[in-house]
Amino acid sequence: MLARELISDVVTALKTSDSGTKALSWMEVFRIKHLPIVNHREFLGLISDADIYDLNNPDEPVGNHSLSLQKPFVNEEQHIYEVIELLSRLELTLVPVLNHEKQYLGVITQEELTRKFAHLSAMQQPGGIIELEMSTHDYSLSEIAQIVEGNNARILSSYVASADDANKLRVTLKINLTDLTSVMATFNRYNYTVVSSHMNDEDLDEFYQERFDVFLKYLNT
Repeated sequence: MLARELISDVVTALKTSDSGTKALSWMEVFRIKHLPIVNHREFLGLISDADIYDLNNPDEPVGNHSLSLQKPFVNEEQHIYEVIELLSRLELTLVPVLNHEKQYLGVITQEELTRKFAHLSAMQQPGGIIELEMSTHDYSLSEIAQIVEGNNARILSSYVASADDANKLRVTLKINLTDLTSVMATFNRYNYTVVSSHMNDEDLDEFYQERFDVFLKYLNT
């Protein structure tokens, strides 16, 4: 998924003549802390709410404000992971997108990235999540898949990460069932450790946001 496919159709760029008060109002409406300043299609820089507060004169045009972040941006053909990396590293709430001629195309918001990340991880498809923990030498995705498919289910996505114990793995499975009782019972019968399961919408939303936050921190290390 490329940057140009993630551009918001809601967030508007500022002109140099727009006031800091107007910028802060837009930031509140869009629930962001940054906005791009654009002259025609020339990207001039990214202004933050902190930049405006530091000047202590919000009625001044944003063109008069010094910009702490200057010109962070991504090219329209950069991958979503590169967009997330920049957003995470600079702690941005949005990322401007430019074409090869350095012309401004729009912005990608953190909210849109979260939504697209969920799509990439099959999060929007109905189902539940099971987290397993096992020794590294016991890990077999084919056996795990056989257990799931033996319960008339299928794995929509999987994620493998190191556990707190360096000799163990944590395997997260998105499965196309909302009732995971029989699948978990089979895992237990095969001596797998089921760390947690998530079946209702509220638990899943919290789980997805937590995993996205962890992913951002991982990219920022």
